[in-house]
Amino acid sequence: MLNPYTANELFDWLRQRENFLILDVRNEEDFGRFQVESPYEVDMINVPYFDFMEEEEASVAKVPRDKKVRVVCAKEGSAQYVGEILESHGFEDVGYLKDGIVSWGNMLAPVRVNDELDKYEIWQFVRPGKASLSWGLISNGELSIFDPSRNIEFYQAFADEHGSKITQTFETHLQADYISGSRFIAAAEGSKVFGHSGDFMGASFDYTAVEDGQKYPSSEGGPVIEVIHTPGHTPGSTCYKIGGKYIVTGDTIFLVSLGRPDLGGKAVEWAGMLYETMTQKIKKMDSELKVLPGHYIEWAEADDNLIFTDTLGNILATNAGIYGIDSEEAFVQFIKDNIRKQPDVYAEIRKVNAGWLDPESDEQSSMDLGKNECAASAYAAQQAS
Repeated sequence: MLNPYTANELFDWLRQRENFLILDVRNEEDFGRFQVESPYEVDMINVPYFDFMEEEEASVAKVPRDKKVRVVCAKEGSAQYVGEILESHGFEDVGYLKDGIVSWGNMLAPVRVNDELDKYEIWQFVRPGKASLSWGLISNGELSIFDPSRNIEFYQAFADEHGSKITQTFETHLQADYISGSRFIAAAEGSKVFGHSGDFMGASFDYTAVEDGQKYPSSEGGPVIEVIHTPGHTPGSTCYKIGGKYIVTGDTIFLVSLGRPDLGGKAVEWAGMLYETMTQKIKKMDSELKVLPGHYIEWAEADDNLIFTDTLGNILATNAGIYGIDSEEAFVQFIKDNIRKQPDVYAEIRKVNAGWLDPESDEQSSMDLGKNECAASAYAAQQAS
């Protein structure tokens, strides 16, 4: 019997290294632009839906019969149609992705980061469809979220499951690659939004402007959240130190590389700010701080528990080719050599995140789809080739 499956089920199968085939039936262009990325090796083929309509026998022949088949399409219907064709040709274990590739793009998977003996909880929310990370801090029944996505239903359900209430969200910067959930969570939960005025001045929603060195309680008696202004990726880019042990870095510090400073169209000016941040702040921080980044480039950066974190000291060593650049001029040249044109939609996403643009939900889903392109590294040059 043909059965639907959810994006969360798909991720669980991938995480558990189950043996199955992903059959993506979108057109070749869409498949090439954005597809399911697994933490471990998985078999995947692309046979467009229209091929099944026009050349059914030949298309079916391209699908291996020795394993389970999980069909993916844009919105669900095409995958269900192809699944029915496969069943009619004798395939016994076929499923189709409920709500299509958009559901994969929005899916979040939680994993606890810190030791269960700690009095507070640090959680990673990985968004595989975007290669992005948001973070949660639970303390005394209060949940603080850093860089939430627009999947607010997930965060609400997570808070309920863990007996907590969302009281505040912290934005590391005005996101360009995905639509932020902070203002939507605030509207639904009455929570506060924190962000730097260097990015959020003029925003259409209420937020509390943070400044370098300020400290905010996570709850009464809970760990302190300290503001560290780290301009460069954007003028208002900010890191948040948690309990003196963890640091949420947004798009400033990645495990591999650091955030590109050109998304505002001022690559040289912002690269200068980023160089100063790198030399005067990042390299002078406690090397034992555990970095909680906003994105990853590939799954190989995660540990065995699929957590993306490392000490700042290790990151500086791993990225010595960047952090060892000893002049602003050389750093700016590095930036110029390792970036490519940002997606056109990024300008529109920034307007949405400032509250200046409010597209319909379906349009937001479309804008929000696809892997991030926020790193300033050889990755960008490789992707362009």
